[in-house]
Amino acid sequence: MTNELMNKIVMIRRLIFGLLIAAPVFALGQTPQPFTVNGKLGNTNTKLFLAYQAGSSRILDSAQCVNGSFEFKGDLLYPSLALLIADYKGVGASKLDSKTGDGLVFYIDKGTVTIQSPDSVYKGKIAGSPINDQYKKLQVIMEDAQYKTSRLMSAGLRATADSTISPTERQNQIQSSLKIIQDGYHTQLKNFIIQNPTSYLSLLTIGTLGGPSPNPDELLPLLNGLSKELQDTETARNLKSALESLKSVEIGAMAPDFEQPDTSGHLVRLSSFRGKYVLLDFWASWCAPCRQESPNLVQAYGRFKDKNFTIVGVSLDRKDGAFAWLNAIRMDHMGNWAQLSDLKYWNNAVAQLYFVQSIPKNFLIDPSGKIIAEDLRGNDLEAELEKVLGK
Repeated sequence: MTNELMNKIVMIRRLIFGLLIAAPVFALGQTPQPFTVNGKLGNTNTKLFLAYQAGSSRILDSAQCVNGSFEFKGDLLYPSLALLIADYKGVGASKLDSKTGDGLVFYIDKGTVTIQSPDSVYKGKIAGSPINDQYKKLQVIMEDAQYKTSRLMSAGLRATADSTISPTERQNQIQSSLKIIQDGYHTQLKNFIIQNPTSYLSLLTIGTLGGPSPNPDELLPLLNGLSKELQDTETARNLKSALESLKSVEIGAMAPDFEQPDTSGHLVRLSSFRGKYVLLDFWASWCAPCRQESPNLVQAYGRFKDKNFTIVGVSLDRKDGAFAWLNAIRMDHMGNWAQLSDLKYWNNAVAQLYFVQSIPKNFLIDPSGKIIAEDLRGNDLEAELEKVLGK
């Protein structure tokens, strides 16, 4: 069995019990459309399961494959990612694993999807489904980015033997190369969206394109370029509303003010730093990538602290992690600037105010209180500070 299949089988339980990517909420007033999934799997005789999303419901259907022939029927509001899997040993859907499962991930849409294979489900070829042709194009884009990222990480591990480069410098080099890969990946995804304005996959791709830090100015034009039919879906309306709300913390917006306790319990307000360039840095003691960025913060602070620059750290540590938070500040030499937290983990009030979905995350704020940059990692932070403060 190939590693690709094994990786897909690992997803089986998640797909069956909830992992149906970007599943939209059922929209009242829209009528589900019938679909059919049928096909021929050689002369196979076994039970098949089909897991997919129908509106707000997660569906697990079953059918018997007799002499290779099978058929599923149902209703869909929107296209849905689906998993077709064969249960050769009769263990049941919840117990299928890499030894007992034979699966195929694809999209189902209104109309008929036909799957043909000489034997296994995994080898199935799909016909009569434009959305699966588009899905294959997206897979090629994603696999290319994954391959380049894997090669980069492997090269980074081999480079650890090079003692002439410090760990921080090596990490920054990897980060810069990774950004080039990500930028290329995003460009290809945007081209896919522009070239497929009537595809539901374009809508889903917009929803994931920005990752944890979506840019409304980049994504809203892509959303508005989709067909009217797609823009009228509940998924598109919810996405547009979410993107509009992010405008409050986009570049060019005034940074929302807040106050939060520092390490001594004293309340510190962001606006008290007005008149300085401030890096608002979201992190946590348990976040390895955040800790890897600590040397970059220390170096930037040392270079620019006398040039009207400071840092305000906001930690997403838990209440029972207060000691770890304080210890991380000490160990990473980050006690020279304000460190704040309400110790509420992902419910940190400031993190929610700034729509923080992953860390590390930061915003650079100018003396007037305006956000002028975000997500400055590695060498990008000092490069940006050099632009506004000089070398």
